[in-house]
Amino acid sequence: MLSDLKICMVGLGYVGLPLAVEFGKQYPTIGFDINLPRIDELKAGHDKTLEVSDDELNKAKQLIYTASESNIRDANIYIITVPTPIDEQKQPDLGPLESASQLVGRVLQQNDIVIYESTVYPGATEEVCVPILENVSGLKFNHGFYVGYSPERINPGDKEHRVTNILKVTSGSTLDIAEKVDELYKSIITAGTYKATSIKVAEAAKVIENTQRDVNIALVNELALIFNKLGINTEDVLLAAGTKWNFLPFRPGLVGGHCIGVDPYYLTYKAKAIGYNPEVILSGRRINDGMGEYVSSQMVKSLLKKRIHVSGADILIMGLTFKENCPDLRNTRVVDIVAELQSYDVNVHVYDPWIEPDDAKSEYNIDMVTQLPKKHYDGIIMAVAHQEFKNMGISEIKKLAKQEAVIYDLKYIFRSDEVDLRL
Repeated sequence: MLSDLKICMVGLGYVGLPLAVEFGKQYPTIGFDINLPRIDELKAGHDKTLEVSDDELNKAKQLIYTASESNIRDANIYIITVPTPIDEQKQPDLGPLESASQLVGRVLQQNDIVIYESTVYPGATEEVCVPILENVSGLKFNHGFYVGYSPERINPGDKEHRVTNILKVTSGSTLDIAEKVDELYKSIITAGTYKATSIKVAEAAKVIENTQRDVNIALVNELALIFNKLGINTEDVLLAAGTKWNFLPFRPGLVGGHCIGVDPYYLTYKAKAIGYNPEVILSGRRINDGMGEYVSSQMVKSLLKKRIHVSGADILIMGLTFKENCPDLRNTRVVDIVAELQSYDVNVHVYDPWIEPDDAKSEYNIDMVTQLPKKHYDGIIMAVAHQEFKNMGISEIKKLAKQEAVIYDLKYIFRSDEVDLRL
């Protein structure tokens, strides 16, 4: 089976590109994306997301890039890695997934296999995607074409846990296809694979991985709110509790990104559709979604305590990405702090060395600052723990603030006695 493969990767973002590169080292592989600048960038040998180095791109000798549908017609394995976001009502937005399924349906041929990696609710692959493939291609599911599901486990910015050394869950629409899908991934995943008993099981496994983290972080966020009201240092409590062997080392903070802040809504959507109202999951989501507003209110109260005028105050937010040491802006909750502070008529300045100013402007209409004048800011919020900020040290950061100012460390970068506020 592996000798006559031609793979097409649909979607060349944080998930699709690293996977395409690994397949492209062994098999003829086509990387497809509708974003023409992205295709041009990759053809030039560079990945703007920094997930794949220029050297790694060059090693994928059998990988080509295209934005043309006509160039993917002779593939026989299609792997779909498009985003699955939520809309303004926090409902699943399956538009990109449906569009990708229509695209593949137009080129699908007898015995082709379509593998989905995008995060969905249990049942979505067979209930939403398969009917599209059937209708567009004219082929019959499990007779003319087959489907697999292998949830992505990419961790943006993580240089230790890479696509090849993260164990991969696989599944297929028949026992034979499940074996073929597993064999395919096993050929590039050095960490090995785990063959799930069905596509729905694999879908459910993916969506609860991040839901579990979300609920745990929500618990610690709520504990931080309580301890702050009690005048207790949250980190001191967590360090003390962490001496027990089975205590989970979660820390409070903003919960954004393409997975943890999104995936639970896919599960709760499906739960409601079958008549069950999820309480714990949605409660955790409400807590985590409210952290930006809480951080802003804490900053405003601290400014008032120091008799600093809130209206017209200059506040520097250090970091805009959803996590440290990567340029990923997807679903960053730092924007909640920006919006809430602006509602108080605060002048918000955002600095992030990992972000291109044009990206922040186009994505969130935020004008980034590139210069940091000293003795200028009434308050500084350390929102993302980039290594550059750690290297600056607290003394250099304090030089950016006025003599009377508030330093708020959301990420536990510095000692509690070196800053004014922490979660």
